[in-house]
Formats: sequence, structure tokens, C-alpha cells
Amino acid sequence: VDTLLVNSPSMNKDVQVVVVTPDAALGKKAVACPVIYLLHGYGGNARSWVQLKPELPQMADEKGIIFVCPDGKNSWYWDSPLNKEYRYETFVSKELVNYIDKNFTTKAERGGRAVTGLSMGGHGSLWLSIRHKDVFGGGGSMSGGLDIRPFPNNWEMKKQLGEEASNKQRWDEHTVINQLDKIKNGDLAVIIDCGCDDFFLEVNKAVHEKLLKKKINHDFIIRPGGHTGRYWNNAIDYQILFFSKFFNKSK
Repeated sequence: VDTLLVNSPSMNKDVQVVVVTPDAALGKKAVACPVIYLLHGYGGNARSWVQLKPELPQMADEKGIIFVCPDGKNSWYWDSPLNKEYRYETFVSKELVNYIDKNFTTKAERGGRAVTGLSMGGHGSLWLSIRHKDVFGGGGSMSGGLDIRPFPNNWEMKKQLGEEASNKQRWDEHTVINQLDKIKNGDLAVIIDCGCDDFFLEVNKAVHEKLLKKKINHDFIIRPGGHTGRYWNNAIDYQILFFSKFFNKSK
């Protein structure tokens, strides 16, 4: 488990990133491994996932997967139209991917890359994978805020987008549920899950319904639980299994 500082030319700063590397990707006999980018939620940081799921290093070894956990601040993983210091869409989808492919033994193609996350990071991972399906072959979400518009005053979103009431179009353009027209069936391996007691359950169901209407294959899971660490500690196992199958199919 390495904690790195990765330079972001677009934001003109270094971003902390935690990388969990399997033994298979190290040493002289290193084999190219697929990568799952794991995005944290609001108030989290680069270390959130290794704290939430201490077994990640063992899972990396078992599955032969590299896990990359960037610090996304409270950015919602957008390139903020208001704040030039928040260009996390560009950072994760281009700058970080390029850095990881250059410095680690990765399967450097979309069939070897997926991105998932929790809450704000669930929104971020679908936002990034749908908009950059040439980069990521899979996108997942755990308890994701997949439609931001019912929550105009929460989680500093208006710092990135402005007040919802006077910037309706911008909010419409920056919510995942309105990005689904960018994909068709087969473009992306998609898995979405949410707890039945989660305040984001209704927006997750709405995305699921829209995907069904568009006839886009995806996994959709509702299981007992709320917006909690215990839920995500369990949910990540299923996401990793889903993406392992996707990576094996893409070989």
C-alpha cells in the first residue's frame, strides 16, 4: 500500500493517492493487472477506502487487481464551472490514469479499467465512466447520489455549481441521471447498489428504471442497510466480483 503525490497539471497541484498493488504486478516477473479506481464519499480522503476495507491488500493479491484511491476533496468529481482549482474529472479520467499506467504494471486499456465509489464517489464513478467510456470499461456505484437535484443545499455542491435555483441548467447538466443518454447497451459494465434504508434509494431506483427503459444491461442490487461504513464494507465485495468477471471477459 503506497501513498503517493500525483501531479495534476490542470489544477497545478499535487493530489494524494493511495495505491494498493498485488504481488502479481511487482518484481521482475510482473504481469499486467487490471485497475479499479475507488472514489471516496463527501468528507473522505485518499485513505478512506483502506480504512473502510482493511482487507483490500489481500483482495488485491487474490484477484490480481490494482486499487487506486485518489483524494477527490468534496468535488463530486466534476470539473467545476466555477472553481478552476476543482478539475477532478480531468484529474481522475486523464492525469491519474496516465500516471498509473506509466508507473505501474497495468492492463492499459478500457477492458482493464473500472471505477466505482460510495455516495459522492458513486456519483463520481458513474459520471466519469459514462463520460469517458473510452477510458473505463466499467462503472459502479454504492449508495450513490445519482441525482443531485433533490438535494440542492447539501454537501457543498453549490460551491462547485452555484445555487440550484438560479443555475437549473447547470445542475441538470451535472447530474448522473441526465448522462445516461451518452451510453447504449454494451458500452459499459454497470453495477449499482444501495441500501433499502438509504436516503439515496429513490434516486438509485430512478437511474435503474431509466437504464431498463433504455434497455441497458446492468446489475442493480438493493440490500438491507443504510448509508453506513458497514454497508460499504460489504458492498465493495460484490463490486470487486462484478468487475473481476468483466476483466476476465475482456482478456
